[in-house]
Amino acid sequence: MTRHSGKQGRPSQSGDAVKDEAGDQPDAAQRIWQVVAGIPKGRVATYGQIAQLAGMPRHARLVGRTLRMLPVDTKLPWHRVVNASGRIATRAGAGPDTQRERLLLEGVEFIGERVPLRQFRWQPG
Repeated sequence: MTRHSGKQGRPSQSGDAVKDEAGDQPDAAQRIWQVVAGIPKGRVATYGQIAQLAGMPRHARLVGRTLRMLPVDTKLPWHRVVNASGRIATRAGAGPDTQRERLLLEGVEFIGERVPLRQFRWQPG
């Protein structure tokens, strides 16, 4: 079923809600993966930051969906991505303990349940 996206009256298929701004979804996934691959050990980035760096501002949820679809045995450092408040978001196949453990092994510290972003946020460039 086709529905209108609300953007310039263009129709979009179900599941293509970000196509207007993020472009073709496979290309969007590639851009997200490239940005995530660039996060160095001992640093984290937020979902929104990844979206911005991938050229898709305001698509943090797309970043989350894309990372959730990664296979459990991926080499991509998905564990270096946290939410805007520095908290871990759960991922199918790898719980928050896995992510926390991986970050701790890389030297990332936590204050309670949060990574202090002022200290550990990746600043590319």
